[in-house]
Amino acid sequence: MTIALTAHDAKKELMVQFCIAYCGILSHHTLCGSGTTCKMVAEATGLEIVRFLSGDQGGDQQIAARIACNEIDLLLFFRDPLTQKEAESDRAQLLRLCDVHNIPVATNIATAEALIHALERGDLDWRNIVHAG
Repeated sequence: MTIALTAHDAKKELMVQFCIAYCGILSHHTLCGSGTTCKMVAEATGLEIVRFLSGDQGGDQQIAARIACNEIDLLLFFRDPLTQKEAESDRAQLLRLCDVHNIPVATNIATAEALIHALERGDLDWRNIVHAG
């Protein structure tokens, strides 16, 4: 599966800690995401990650384009709900596209852990289920 990673500034360190904790699972998948977040994760974990631009410089739009083209299977987007961001419309578009294309998305640590455990168990092979019906 291809997993996209992105996080608001206040949640980047949480994303790093999450990826350290689940490095063993994540290492079996293709990772990509916004520039700064992925740089921090790669440096802390040694994981190979395709880095796009920083989120506010177009990285969120690059992720959105890949979602629209069915190139991303799971999005981990750690949001800071307490701070209004300038590029919030780009991020709302990103979440909307996940809904349109049935992409599982986690916006916080609790849902990210639920999704990563489901991924480990093989429960997220949803594309086969959707296409089989």
